[in-house]
Amino acid sequence: MSLVVPPGATVLGIGCDLVEVARVQGVIERQGERFLERVFTDGERAYCADKARPEPFYAARFAAKEAIAKCFGTGIGEELGWKSISVAHGPRGEPLVVLDSQGEAFLKQVGGDRILLSLSHTDSMAMAMAAIVREGGAGEIKR
Repeated sequence: MSLVVPPGATVLGIGCDLVEVARVQGVIERQGERFLERVFTDGERAYCADKARPEPFYAARFAAKEAIAKCFGTGIGEELGWKSISVAHGPRGEPLVVLDSQGEAFLKQVGGDRILLSLSHTDSMAMAMAAIVREGGAGEIKR
């Protein structure tokens, strides 16, 4: 899926991340539900668990969380937690970013209106590209 910046929008931050599927699979094998519950929302876990091979889908969502945190220039931590970010799907199957109240407040703090997201994966690698956008206005990211 490609990122399409709406006409007149300003990109305030971009982030990307690349994850080895085997790395995520290894963590799942070692930590199991503890890892899945700490990093992924109920909706994300249900979506991935429904797949014949869920690991690439978990890896893509892990990459998405990292890419989105990079958009903010913070990484995952106090300002933005693992479960502050969730990947859902729109009517055409496109990935949508859902933020919890902490994430929404942070998005507003930096002057953004929404986050665009693109995901891709193979059997061995998963990647995500994300952009914070302000629709219809110019500006720079506030810190």
